[in-house]
Amino acid sequence: MTVEDKRHLRSILTRQKLLGAAKEVFLQEGFQKATISQMIKKAKVGYGTAYVHFEGKEDLLIVLMEDVMERFYEIAEISFLPKSKQEAEEIIYKQANGFLTMAEAERDMMQVFEQAIGVSSLISDKWKMIREKFIQRISKDIAYTQKNGLARAELDHEIVARGWFFTNEMYLWEIVRNEHHTSVEEIAKTITSIYVAGLYI
Repeated sequence: MTVEDKRHLRSILTRQKLLGAAKEVFLQEGFQKATISQMIKKAKVGYGTAYVHFEGKEDLLIVLMEDVMERFYEIAEISFLPKSKQEAEEIIYKQANGFLTMAEAERDMMQVFEQAIGVSSLISDKWKMIREKFIQRISKDIAYTQKNGLARAELDHEIVARGWFFTNEMYLWEIVRNEHHTSVEEIAKTITSIYVAGLYI
């Protein structure tokens, strides 16, 4: 291993230590009370070294947010090539249920994200970018079903995609806050049924 390789490996390990420490501090303190100093201390790295990797706690949270939301996005990426309305409904239910179940599993970290979205324009802008990525993916799936005669062609697929994502997002935050009054499965089943009935032929 060359000197350069060793430096690169050290850099990766330092970054991972900082992210691990940041996650612990965010979960303990919440977004507003958490400080970059607490994270650096927990990671046992020097201040100068830490600031080479991250400018502040918002940068750290953005990376943690990207990591968590990538797992959500994998659900949106489930192959969507239905041959019938029934098959489309089965896939959409699987996606909606997976998305909302993930919100339940990631509740603690999602609560930190919600706090940050409310007070940081940087985090809020990042969330909007994540949201648009999901909407574009949904829009692509709707356009496919319209092209193949399964969905109502007169509807604007981008508007429908936006409406469907916002429905899921509303329930996502209810689940994160533990404000939902029925099971995740029942929520997913109900919203999927309404969505499919309105869009599919």
